[in-house]
Amino acid sequence: MISNHREIVVTDAAILGGTPVFAGTRVPVDTLLAHLKAGDTIDTFLDDFPTVSREQVEACLELGMELVAGNDTDAHSS
Repeated sequence: MISNHREIVVTDAAILGGTPVFAGTRVPVDTLLAHLKAGDTIDTFLDDFPTVSREQVEACLELGMELVAGNDTDAHSS
């Protein structure tokens, strides 16, 4: 598993104007989210964007779940 979030998603002003992309690619993370929202599978996304690895997708989704869980906890404590 990828241990560092910087190995999953990067933002760099020189790459798509700082849009968060999968590390080592020019594929925006929001493209994955749009595919999933449209009902596509992870396999379909990976077929469409072969420069992104399954490990990156799974780690990105795990990171998102952790962030939401952390934000959810913060929201309940106020």
